[in-house]
Amino acid sequence: MENNIIIINDNNFQEKVLKENNFILVDFWAPWCNPCKILTPIIEEVASVYKNRIIFSKINVDENPNTAPKYSIRGIPALLLFKKGEVLATKVGVLSKLELTTFLEEHTNIKI
Repeated sequence: MENNIIIINDNNFQEKVLKENNFILVDFWAPWCNPCKILTPIIEEVASVYKNRIIFSKINVDENPNTAPKYSIRGIPALLLFKKGEVLATKVGVLSKLELTTFLEEHTNIKI
């Protein structure tokens, strides 16, 4: 875990994401993706605010090619919010801190 963010891969996706009972935000990203680089510090900041209420995770789509196609990920960064194995909401592209917190509050009813 780095900065309150869990690193997910194809092998542990089922265990770490789909079997999780709490809200978990999964960031689909790649190292060459400039918008992903912009979004990373925003996610890290928001993850520290929502610590112990929402789980934040990242999956590198280059190193883990099997998971993204299952969720029709065509553009990155892509954020998928899960709870109990179900996708509750999706956002694609860079978000500001306010946009990310609004997205999370709308779909989790958890306020900062």
